Amino acid sequence: MIPYVHLGPLTIPTFGLMVALALISSAYILQADFNRRGMKADAFLMITVAGLSGIAGAKLYHLLEDPGVFFADPWPLLFSRYGFAWFGGLIGGFAALVVMGWRAKLPLLQFLDACSPAACFGYGIGRIGCFLSGDGDYGKPTSLPWGMSFPNGVVPTTQRVHPTPLYELIVWCAIGAFLWHLGTKALKNRQLEPGGTTFCAYLILTGVARFLVEIIRINPRSFFGLTNAQVAGLASVVAGVVLLLFLKTRGETRRGGSSIV
Repeated sequence: MIPYVHLGPLTIPTFGLMVALALISSAYILQADFNRRGMKADAFLMITVAGLSGIAGAKLYHLLEDPGVFFADPWPLLFSRYGFAWFGGLIGGFAALVVMGWRAKLPLLQFLDACSPAACFGYGIGRIGCFLSGDGDYGKPTSLPWGMSFPNGVVPTTQRVHPTPLYELIVWCAIGAFLWHLGTKALKNRQLEPGGTTFCAYLILTGVARFLVEIIRINPRSFFGLTNAQVAGLASVVAGVVLLLFLKTRGETRRGGSSIV
């Protein structure tokens, strides 16, 4: 593993490099989606603000998971290079995106549809940073041929374990490609597909993927034997299903009303 890249006197964490690459990639994808949807907005500014908000949210959420430890000695933990929670990053980044979309006067549901593929690819690429740094985000021990050890990682292990960051890279990029295709289909059938369906698919598919990968990850269990990420994944699926049903019902009501007139 390569936790750090040394350039003369500089020591650069590979995790940070991959996060930067993830943000840049997301910005290009989001801008392409804006262009095909005819939305006039600066994706690079939005992703920059959302990325910084997501990093802050991920750090804050992780620290508040164990408030006793944090408040006992807050400053070293606050400025540590390690300790970021996926769910906190999702909340921080999502909130920032919604605010930026509102400021740009973009229709909310169509805006969230455009953000969904970019979010998937960005998350998947960002997970390469977890893999390179060996930050403890790997899975349980395994005897499968692709099992890997992380002896030089930030959180080292000599056991062969599931390389879960690579699983997530593959799955999230596949979901992102599917969502892009779904967006293309929706744009061709604007009268039949209500805005927001791509975002609903994002909530459902990523929620399922997050729940499943946690089964083989070493994160501690809390609620009913589930990890925090699994609970968040279930909540994401429920939110996606409820929103999709609402959009479908509203769309059918509108079409019915139009036919009566």
